Amino acid sequence: MGTEMPVVVGVDGSDEGRFALEWAARDAAHRRRALRIVHAYVWPMMYAPVAVPVPAPYETGLQEAAAEILRDATERAQAVAPGLAIETDMPVQQPAAALIAAAEPASIVVVGNRGRGGFSGLMLGSVGVALAAHAACPAVIVRRSTRPAGLEAGRVVVGIDGSHESERALEFGFEEAAFRGAGLTALHAYDRDDEQRGLVETTSRWAEKYPDVDVRYHGVRARPAEALADRSAGSELLVVGSRGRGGFAGLLLGSVSQAAIHHAACPVAVVK
Repeated sequence: MGTEMPVVVGVDGSDEGRFALEWAARDAAHRRRALRIVHAYVWPMMYAPVAVPVPAPYETGLQEAAAEILRDATERAQAVAPGLAIETDMPVQQPAAALIAAAEPASIVVVGNRGRGGFSGLMLGSVGVALAAHAACPAVIVRRSTRPAGLEAGRVVVGIDGSHESERALEFGFEEAAFRGAGLTALHAYDRDDEQRGLVETTSRWAEKYPDVDVRYHGVRARPAEALADRSAGSELLVVGSRGRGGFAGLLLGSVSQAAIHHAACPVAVVK
């Protein structure tokens, strides 16, 4: 099993983090990659205006708690994917920064939609937003849905619009669908009928490379963010490019990818 370009997952002991861990372990097994489990933490006084030494007993307690989270995560991953090669990392660093760094040599990086920190009413935590914007590899934000399964249940849904990012999203989506034995739905929300022909041809080219994947193309006259959120209920994965053809070139995330990571009813992959 390959140890280069591992699947990286961030855990923090939360239920959302455990769900993301299980998703990542299965994905690593599909990819025949190692799973690198990262639990990052910081000393409470690290950012104090004046450096204050951390008392030794407190430092030891934090390290032991972090080590316990990694032990539990390792056991869970092994139960989900027996025989999986597993690495662990426990950096003393802000979680978002640690995971962005860990993503540099990774095939994908995975987090839960919310962790232990932040505000309970938020639909997505700050770490997920940071990874979607800055990770060097595809970032997957995993959430459990309470919505009834929709038209694309059990399938990989890819949002396409003809941009370079959506081409990369299609590539990643076909790869994931092939790994999972799932069908793929290429969804194009459009304003003009003449936009569709080229996107059907693009989807067909990728379908030729993955002949075992059941492919559907749907063109709908609708707002992209709403169409993707609607089709995501019960899906295996929703895949979007980091930016589409609209918006401002300087933005790290476009409005559609922003909406997807906040409102989709399934795990979301953001692909640069």
